[in-house]
Amino acid sequence: MAGSVLTPPQGPGFDLQPSAEQVALSTNYITNFDFLNQYLPDTYEKEFERYGNRTVSSFLRMVGAEMPSNSDLIKWAEQGRLHTKYVALTTVSADAAATSVFVIGDAGVTAGAIRVGQTVMLSNGTLTAKAIVTVSTGLTFTVAYYEIAGQPAGFNAAAAIEVFVYGSEFSKGTNGMQGSLEAEDSIFENKPIILKDKYSVSGSDMAQIGWVEVTTENGASGYLWYLKSEHETRLRFDDYLETAMIEAVPAAAGSGAALALQPQGVVAGTSSGGSEGIFHVVEDRGNVWAGGNPAALADFDNIIRRLDKQGSIEENVIFLNREFGFDIDDMLAAQNSYGAGGTSYGLFDNDKDMALNLGFTGFRRGYDFYKTDWKYLNDPTMRGGLTGAGSVNGLLVPAGSTTVYDQVLGKNAKRPFLHVRYRASETEDRRYKTWITGSAGGANNSDLDAMEVHFLSERAVCTLGANNFFIFKD
Repeated sequence: MAGSVLTPPQGPGFDLQPSAEQVALSTNYITNFDFLNQYLPDTYEKEFERYGNRTVSSFLRMVGAEMPSNSDLIKWAEQGRLHTKYVALTTVSADAAATSVFVIGDAGVTAGAIRVGQTVMLSNGTLTAKAIVTVSTGLTFTVAYYEIAGQPAGFNAAAAIEVFVYGSEFSKGTNGMQGSLEAEDSIFENKPIILKDKYSVSGSDMAQIGWVEVTTENGASGYLWYLKSEHETRLRFDDYLETAMIEAVPAAAGSGAALALQPQGVVAGTSSGGSEGIFHVVEDRGNVWAGGNPAALADFDNIIRRLDKQGSIEENVIFLNREFGFDIDDMLAAQNSYGAGGTSYGLFDNDKDMALNLGFTGFRRGYDFYKTDWKYLNDPTMRGGLTGAGSVNGLLVPAGSTTVYDQVLGKNAKRPFLHVRYRASETEDRRYKTWITGSAGGANNSDLDAMEVHFLSERAVCTLGANNFFIFKD
């Protein structure tokens, strides 16, 4: 039987109705402590400090990186690099005095982006040469060297040659460049998953009630009530909302999970469950730092070099475990202000107090880095209790936004590198739903001698530009 739905309060006009007397009703039950942000900011602040300020989710909420989606499949396109470099050329033939013919052997490349008239730099890692492209067909192209010596002696058929375009040159009275290039787009997608939880208390145990006296924005005063144990269930569910977005993996076709999660009415084998969590995406398409924490300035310099190659943005957040935090603190303590690049709080409008109150400290070394302890990586009942191959010490997240082509909207859109999309429409908001069923607690919608508080959320995390992320592992 359907229960009385109590949606999370979002602002003026939400469903919570304080009662004039201390009477337990479904309409005055505090199913979500977001209301404290409006009525009891001191209580909310304590709650936030204890449970939220050292999580990825709270950071996302802080920067506004949660947004609705009415689709069961989220798709976006990321533009590839403007410039193409090939690293697996082989020499087909060579005239040492003039020209060479090369074939592009890079994996996955079916058509080359080298055009007649372009000027190129060729290298085998030791020797370099500059040339102009005279013929180009598919994966094969011919170059004419600018130096009289022609092809360097080390450019033999067995050697892997690299090439990149640095310009073009044409003689007088010639036609223009033939053909055109577009940066390759990569299409990515993710599916939301449905998370649920429930708290049940018998009618006999309703004595656990706690009362809060409030005054609403319209001046009405009265009482709201809550159950401490239900509140703990909610906190645990809030944790799952984050950890599921971190740990989710797609269910492989034909796997037990894919069959178990088969939607009703769908032919078996045609759909699978699961989603792409942050760790899965970063390990697949991002940067993996293995072999212990980067504990020296030289390690961070290597990270910076890898970020440079990806054209990364200026500001980055590192969510890390305690030991990784100690290592960074020791590294910075060993540097003078010049060597360490000094502290930075630009992400927080240079407000040091704001950054520190939210649990972030910043330093600059080529880029701005802000670190914060991540409860999840310290908790011995979760990732903090894993060692070896299962251990994760930290996650580097670019803090800004990027432009992607939204396949659903059909246009370019500005999106945070990391954000959550929740299912919502004009009639159904599934970001965070709670409702009460039973005959206790004022619901009176079934003959169950208990009050059941239900929790539901349907969401997916979108990790854009995964090449800008780092995951740190042992």
